[in-house]
Amino acid sequence: MKTKIQELRKERGLSQETLAGELGVTRQTVISLEKEKYVASLELAFKISKFFGKSIEEVFIYEEE
Repeated sequence: MKTKIQELRKERGLSQETLAGELGVTRQTVISLEKEKYVASLELAFKISKFFGKSIEEVFIYEEE
């Protein structure tokens, strides 16, 4: 699943470490999400979307395989 997490994080001038702290996850989780190697749980997807003030659809782009 594609995400705009890295783009949104950089727009706010946040480090991966800072974003991870705000979300209550590890920096490695943020890295994996940004590299699209990990799909966020529904709970984490809501947290990320709320943090950035965006809808889930604005942060996560679902593409059928």
